[in-house]
Amino acid sequence: MTPTQIATWLKATAKEIGFLSVGIAKAEYMEPEARRLESWLNAGHHGQMGYMANHFDKRVDPTKLVPGAKTVVSLTYNYYTPEEQIEDAPKLSIYAYGEDYHRVVKDKLFELIHRMREHVGQVQGRCFVDSAPVLERDWARRSGIGWIGKHTLLLSKKKGSYFFLAELIIDAEIEADSPVADHCGKCTSCIDACPTDAIAEAGYVLDAQRCISYLTIELRNEIPTEFRSKMEDWMFGCDICQQVCPWNRFSVRHDEPKFEPHPETLQMDREAWEEITEETFERILGKSAVQRTTFEGIRRNISFLNSTDDPSS
Repeated sequence: MTPTQIATWLKATAKEIGFLSVGIAKAEYMEPEARRLESWLNAGHHGQMGYMANHFDKRVDPTKLVPGAKTVVSLTYNYYTPEEQIEDAPKLSIYAYGEDYHRVVKDKLFELIHRMREHVGQVQGRCFVDSAPVLERDWARRSGIGWIGKHTLLLSKKKGSYFFLAELIIDAEIEADSPVADHCGKCTSCIDACPTDAIAEAGYVLDAQRCISYLTIELRNEIPTEFRSKMEDWMFGCDICQQVCPWNRFSVRHDEPKFEPHPETLQMDREAWEEITEETFERILGKSAVQRTTFEGIRRNISFLNSTDDPSS
């Protein structure tokens, strides 16, 4: 098969398996992205996410992460749902409603590379789902899936941003796609809506230390009191910048059964969350991404939401 034929087959097969979109880029050193990452790290915007500074050379050069790599295939997997928790309940980001995406999406990647080996030949490489030093948003941008918006998430004109990113870094030569233009224009909806001012005034730079997702998931210390009145009831993650983004009017409901929430999750009221036991946590969230913050982490977050201490004291 020619590189063009492989690309055509790969995109059709990936969508047959369930992926939302597919883009292809040449595996090479990422010079401008390396400079931006270095600047972001030097500014301390990664906070306690020390792993972001690890394996810098592999993060900006896929041929060092996967020797012999020639192609980076970027894929998206839809998780959007219009379903919501009941009013006044502490909020979960909707990506965490169902089973942990790492396992669900990686199984799809394994199926895709298995089919590729049967159809194309003995392709060698690795599968990634937010689990290694891979600049996934930059690779998705390079492959033409979308552009990186002012909120620093990947955006698509036709599909919005409610999707997971995944990659195949492989040794096959496949015809590459071209990047698309930035369509954020003069819009500042995400910047204006962020309650903690985590997004730079001009956009495109996120100070993770001020991001509600970081504060409720990555931060292991106590949440700083300056954010006491700014959390807007988020106990795990935050969807605000996606909720206000005009491009997400094109989001459609996912069709992945494993992303359906446990029946109790959407029905628990504030009191139920405040009194949640470890047994209940494991029953309704034991297979979800919420495990990342742990039961004690969720308890800390809920307690912080309920605190009325004066942050100026």
